[in-house]
Amino acid sequence: MGVGRFVYTPILPLMHTQAGLSSAAGANLATANYIGYLVGALMGIAMPALVRSPAVLRGSLIVLTGSLVAMPATHSTTVWIVLRLLAGLTSALIFVVAVSSVLSHLRDHPAHLPGWAFGGVGAGIALSGLLVLVLRSVADWRAAWWASAGLAAVFAAVSWNLRPEDTPASEAGSTTGPARQDPRPHRWFTALFAAYTLEGIGYIVAGTFLVAAIEQSSPGWAGSGAWVLVGLAAVPSSALWARLGRRWSRPDLLCAALVIQAVGIALPALIGGVAAALISALLFGATFLGVSTIALAAGTHLQFPRSVALLTAGYSVGQILGPLVVTPLLHHGYHQALILAALVVLAAAGAAAVLRIGFPHHMAVVRSTVPGRRSATAETRPLRTDRP
Repeated sequence: MGVGRFVYTPILPLMHTQAGLSSAAGANLATANYIGYLVGALMGIAMPALVRSPAVLRGSLIVLTGSLVAMPATHSTTVWIVLRLLAGLTSALIFVVAVSSVLSHLRDHPAHLPGWAFGGVGAGIALSGLLVLVLRSVADWRAAWWASAGLAAVFAAVSWNLRPEDTPASEAGSTTGPARQDPRPHRWFTALFAAYTLEGIGYIVAGTFLVAAIEQSSPGWAGSGAWVLVGLAAVPSSALWARLGRRWSRPDLLCAALVIQAVGIALPALIGGVAAALISALLFGATFLGVSTIALAAGTHLQFPRSVALLTAGYSVGQILGPLVVTPLLHHGYHQALILAALVVLAAAGAAAVLRIGFPHHMAVVRSTVPGRRSATAETRPLRTDRP
């Protein structure tokens, strides 16, 4: 998923110079991918059986890899849009199946283990970025797409036998008694939803145009090199933020991560040079998966109905809006777009700061009864803030 969804970012500058892709068309391709991702995420939410289907996983792996193979077969922007739409949809389905599998099979394990699994996205980003970095001096944009398809095929083969979630969520989440709900969490969920949606807008601008922006003021290799660093920093980020959750509250961590990310996004626009580009990549890569980890855990903690689904939908809508909002600024390059994205992420940090004012750190929850596990009664206990 890290290859299929994000390799477009380091290939984008090559398509501008070699395939005649305009900045506006590049933004449209990115938007199509994010629309597809939203549709795929909603399909996973509306049809839970998809999450437990090996056939859906394998079909998505095939279609995602095929969409990469087909990109260099045409110069039609319309076809490219359809292919990136398919890549987004299948990426979402792969992610939903993989996350559900991880959370199901690692339910009783330390929280940092799922975090390492999520780091696979970062590994895909790093490897595909390294591939493009090597190829850009010896081949063209077509070879970059074909090589990334080959890399995706390797990972598809390795993940072919991944076991989806064992037990339907309706059964795994059944309880023998009602949970005591606190009406105030609804208020704080609104702040969390606003922060996460704004993060979707700001993060995706950097996630789409960071390489192209860096290459405007730095040597050509710096952009692809920075993207490799983004992936490498993302690999351990979710696990590390999960560990930090043992010492600090989620609102504090969310606010801190968003501020750090905003600084990373703004750096290439405010300070030129390779050093600023690499620091930007490190800060961005270390936070974008961590923000998702913290926000989704906070939504679950608040016990707001369907919190993960709502937060994911808001985040996905933000990803669609991001490229559209900055498209008018792209006529003058990418630096203005990055500055606007940084300001949006700072606004998300402001919403997170509101969240931390009265965040209910201790709430009553019900221990679920899972078929086949040792549990006979519902137990009401305070939810600890040191666990994601």
